[in-house]
Amino acid sequence: MLRIQTSLSTWSQERSMKWLVLLGLVAFSECIVKIPLTKVNIMRETLGEKGLLNNFLKEHAYRLSKISTRNSNITSVPLRNFLDLMYIGNITVGSPPQQFRVVFDTGSSDLWVPSIFCSSPVCYTHTTFKYLESSTYRRTNKPFDITYGSGRVKGYLAYDTIRIGHLVSTGQPFGLSLEEYGFDGLPFDGVLGLNYPNMSIIRAIPIFDNLKKQGAVPEPVFAFYLSKRRMNSSVLMLGGVDKAYYKGQLNWVPLSRVGDWRVNVSRISVKGKLIGCSGGCEALVDSGTSLIQGPTRMVTNIQRLIGATPQHYVSCFTINTLPSIIFTINGIDYPVPAQAYILKDSQGRCFITFKGGTENFFKRAETWILGDAFLRLYFSVYDRGNDRIGLARAA
Repeated sequence: MLRIQTSLSTWSQERSMKWLVLLGLVAFSECIVKIPLTKVNIMRETLGEKGLLNNFLKEHAYRLSKISTRNSNITSVPLRNFLDLMYIGNITVGSPPQQFRVVFDTGSSDLWVPSIFCSSPVCYTHTTFKYLESSTYRRTNKPFDITYGSGRVKGYLAYDTIRIGHLVSTGQPFGLSLEEYGFDGLPFDGVLGLNYPNMSIIRAIPIFDNLKKQGAVPEPVFAFYLSKRRMNSSVLMLGGVDKAYYKGQLNWVPLSRVGDWRVNVSRISVKGKLIGCSGGCEALVDSGTSLIQGPTRMVTNIQRLIGATPQHYVSCFTINTLPSIIFTINGIDYPVPAQAYILKDSQGRCFITFKGGTENFFKRAETWILGDAFLRLYFSVYDRGNDRIGLARAA
């Protein structure tokens, strides 16, 4: 979630690590839209210098996605992997279409992009929406104010035509920012939420719900394939699932509470030793978060177990000897090996992608957030029709 933290709001702080490192299908149908996919407080620490970001963007120009030639019924919109910290894809707004780079976030429900009248300095470095050039634009006087863990966005609600690949949502409500704080130097213009309608901060119908309502998607499902490769390999699929992106079978997990992409976890273990969820717990499956986040006490125990410093660093020479951390969900073990939960920063230092702090936002029960470090290992399917998530080993 952008809960960049975000859910755009309620999870704001949880997702602050999302933006940490900035900042949700069954084989139902052959009509699939694939869209490639990103987060950051840690981002600045990991990148080190603005020059690294600027050079990356220059060397990897982001182009409009092309229709897949493998299957005429599938639209493939590549998600770009930004340093294993976030995944970004393209959408267009207005008529004629104006292109924007967004984070596709299962932790939030709202869509926003910068307005041409945005007065914040960060908006001068991002694409802004020129409403006078759109014949389908409709403004309202309804304001919105979304607070993320890493920043804040203020603006007003508008309506226009939004395109994701070949899917078109007409009369789509979305936010236009007039003020943005905390998103300097990040390679995305806005956020597109894929959570349930009840999680909307701006009280508007999310775009996926509008696509369902207008009959644009054949089935109420979408899926993520997140790759470690940088360009044109990660994908968001809307309306169906391409089996080529996962191995074995999908394991279906019912949501622990309808209205949010969270599931029950029965235990978290290392080498057979229980280290979390002793009485069961919940985990949010969050494409807008870079890390795996949990209660500080348990994350601290994990750090000690693998020999990490309080700053989350470990010796890069120990990666191949460190144990896997296993999440048991609905009777199935999902190992996260060290090669997945350890990343390198711009100085070549290795740090673990486990972060504490969820106890500050979830007071009643132990809660974890499974972000991109988990989702790169496991192809994930989000079934709105049956209120469940499917997980399978990524191909």
